[in-house]
Amino acid sequence: MARADRDTAIDWEERTERLFQVMPYVLAPLATVLVLLTSRAPLENRLVTTGIAAGALVWTYLNYTRPPGSWRTNPVRPYVYFLGLLTFAYVLMDREPLFFIYTITGFIHAFLLPPVLSFGGIAATSVLINTMPGGGWPRNTEGWAGLLVLVTVQTFAIGSFAYMGNKMSEQSQARKQTVLELEGALAENAALHVQLLTQAREAGVLDERQRMAAEIHDTLSQGLIGIITQLEAAGEAAAGSPDHDRHVRTAAQMARESLAEARRSVQALGPQPLEDRSLPDALADVAERWAARNGVPARVVTTGEAVPLHPEVEGTLLRAAQEALANVAKHAEATRVGLTLSYMGDVVSLDVRDDGVGFAPDPPNAEAGHLNGASAVDQVGGFGLLGMRQRIARVAGTLVVESEPGRGTAVSASVPAIPVGGRDG
Repeated sequence: MARADRDTAIDWEERTERLFQVMPYVLAPLATVLVLLTSRAPLENRLVTTGIAAGALVWTYLNYTRPPGSWRTNPVRPYVYFLGLLTFAYVLMDREPLFFIYTITGFIHAFLLPPVLSFGGIAATSVLINTMPGGGWPRNTEGWAGLLVLVTVQTFAIGSFAYMGNKMSEQSQARKQTVLELEGALAENAALHVQLLTQAREAGVLDERQRMAAEIHDTLSQGLIGIITQLEAAGEAAAGSPDHDRHVRTAAQMARESLAEARRSVQALGPQPLEDRSLPDALADVAERWAARNGVPARVVTTGEAVPLHPEVEGTLLRAAQEALANVAKHAEATRVGLTLSYMGDVVSLDVRDDGVGFAPDPPNAEAGHLNGASAVDQVGGFGLLGMRQRIARVAGTLVVESEPGRGTAVSASVPAIPVGGRDG
């Protein structure tokens, strides 16, 4: 609609400007033809009149239509032009009254002058039209009164109409400028939108790469490490012994579980333990299977009222628990592990503690998560602690790791308790 309104305004302004341009070139020849056809003056007089009319058109061309050089921008040009126009009109009507047709141009071109003076130009044109064709100035008081009334009415009517037209034109110009500015702003917004989409796409690609890297670490890497551990243990046991068969069965089971988790990761699904059970139950199941594989007791405690959380939040906490347990098995040499899941209103926290060998964090870099020595949470494949921090940060959570040589390790993850349906997936 805005573009249509602008185009309509431009079309109206172009028509008005065209009317201003062509009026003298239509009315002067029209009056000349009528004079040549109807005047009883000698042919020589009519030809002279025709020459004066041609001079009037040349005057219009050089001073209005195509003024030369710097004359176009000279501030006195409109005054000179209009004065010349009235002079030509006076001379032509003095010779042939029919040239009042041409003099009508003065009513329109008076608005080339400033607003106040344009009313004077209209009044002067009205005086010429109402005196010259009728034989000159009035000869009595009644005639003067009639002329005054007629000139006043014409000036007010034509001037008011044209003045309102000018105001409408100014408003139209203002609207056109506003529309142009709006279109410019819309174009700029469109460019910004494209830029934002590009950035969002790039960020999405990077985020997906990080997600896949973390998922591969949490599923394939940990699963393969567990399988290798079980197969090594099976190799150390006597062939056909119960321990050998148990390790082989455990390795096969871990392979199947890792394959299933890898498929779910590619499909961007949540962890399988959460598919048909609550977070506390899934956490207990993960801890129980981990304890069975590693021969280390793992106790799970849930405090507070357990409520269903957004799948991304529950998946993050479960993956954090799996990561912590995997690294306890690799490095901690622990005899027991405790997991505490705490529901505290708007926050849910997961604490994983072991009584293993612990580690000494590098003091300058402890905040950044650089660890020195064996750790309950290391950087396996570059995605141990880093991957855990990234996962938790994606749900606006925090991760704290505390450890001391010979006194075990504690990993604490705290995330907002976003309910189911409380966050876009």
